[in-house]
Amino acid sequence: MTRVVVTGIGALTPLGNTFNASWQGLIEGRSGIDKYFDILDTPYLSGRLRDFDPLQFMSSKEVQRLDPFAQYAMSAAHMAVDDASLKLNKHCAVIIGSSRGGIMSMEKSFTQAHPSPYLMPASTISVAASYIAQTFKLTGHCLGISNACSSGANAVGEAYRLIKHGYASTAICGGADAPICRVCLMGYKSSKVMSMKKSSMPFDAGRDGFILSEGACVLILEEMEQALSRGASIYGEIIGYVNSTDGFDPVRPDADAQAGAIKTALMQCGLDGHEIDFINAHAASTKIGDQTEALAINQVFGEVRVTANKSATGHMLAASGAFEIAATSASIKYSIIPPTINIENIDPKCNINVILQRLNTPVKTAISNSFGFGGLNAVIVLREFTYKT
Repeated sequence: MTRVVVTGIGALTPLGNTFNASWQGLIEGRSGIDKYFDILDTPYLSGRLRDFDPLQFMSSKEVQRLDPFAQYAMSAAHMAVDDASLKLNKHCAVIIGSSRGGIMSMEKSFTQAHPSPYLMPASTISVAASYIAQTFKLTGHCLGISNACSSGANAVGEAYRLIKHGYASTAICGGADAPICRVCLMGYKSSKVMSMKKSSMPFDAGRDGFILSEGACVLILEEMEQALSRGASIYGEIIGYVNSTDGFDPVRPDADAQAGAIKTALMQCGLDGHEIDFINAHAASTKIGDQTEALAINQVFGEVRVTANKSATGHMLAASGAFEIAATSASIKYSIIPPTINIENIDPKCNINVILQRLNTPVKTAISNSFGFGGLNAVIVLREFTYKT
């Protein structure tokens, strides 16, 4: 089987308009959540991009035609390709995940007597992937994935499988969402999963839900020999991926199913729990979700370190899954595990070792979890890249 490595990353998050800026904010323990969105005179805290200018990456005509989520994906893709110093082959695959797709375009159309003729393509989940392919003149595998909050992780995982099994040598993959609009905020509030507090507090006893954020993260995956032949800088290697479902209750996550996904991923790699240096948890800060994930982690591992990037970024939906894989890759490359912030008192029902301070430590192998509405589980295993003939 072919080995698959990460050679480029681009991101837009509430922490910064590049991956490096976002990574620095993450390891410094800063929060990107400080923007309010008013709906019917009620302020909702959200994680917004700061001073992002899409015209750096596309024309004004493209900006008018594309929903913000696709603008974010396109911009992150440009940054990832540049980061990888990659000249793309036309057969490069593109897989982009999104939970809500062009929902901002849809909401805007409700107030227009004559919606834009681009409304339908702009609002589809697949438009981010197809527009990236069009821009870079790619003709290979192209796919838009919508798998709730695990969409971005699934996009990276499916790209990994394509390369591993010889269907592509290079892939542009990741996730993007722009959900800060009335319909999403009111919908998530009605579902009682959105926080009304001033911070995202994964695993904290006082958590009351997630803070909705926007953003994108795109990774470049390559077949190992190709990456080495061109002298690419490698963040890390993906060695396992599992996509599974809980199989019964669509709204209540199941610890046994999540633990099963993690165990299967470890089995794929021939690893046991003691070989994992840390877990980058899904940890959206919901009452049931965090407790369920903690139970799953305890089923699989004895003592393992856990961090939660959403404490700093909020929940960027599909973008979070991809960003957390990227951040895990950076932890491996730079030997730094970012802290989980905003923790006051760990919930006794979440009895796990949550990292509260930045750790400067070698990371050989790590896991990134993404769990979505509907019992959708995505687990990615990464390790430090070493070349053995």
